[in-house]
Amino acid sequence: MTFPGLQHVAITVSDLERSTAWYSALFGTEPVLDEDEEGGRFHHAVYALGGGALFGLHTHQGRESRDRFSEERTGLDHIAFGVGSHDELERWAQKLTELGIEHDGIKKAHYGSGVSFRDPDNIALEFFAAPES
Repeated sequence: MTFPGLQHVAITVSDLERSTAWYSALFGTEPVLDEDEEGGRFHHAVYALGGGALFGLHTHQGRESRDRFSEERTGLDHIAFGVGSHDELERWAQKLTELGIEHDGIKKAHYGSGVSFRDPDNIALEFFAAPES
């Protein structure tokens, strides 16, 4: 049996309105879902991404920590969005620049190339392309 791929990622944000605006600009679309969870424990805004994956922004009705994200704490290190080629990676780097999102440009390694950037809560994100054959 093959292990299944990721279906969705959900992150907790400190300011849902700010993060929804930021991710809507990055993704070029609005959430497909924006509602309170049935039990009222959290509110989420959910985006549909390419390949059928979902990306959710959660707020826990004021119970979330106001600490900024750090990949040095146990838990999430970063989230990478896969792109198909180095040319596409260059286009995404340009899009980040156009949106005013700071990044360090394309970094190359033997296992692929990536552009790293951060969201308003300092959550580490990346566009990543596997090495071209």
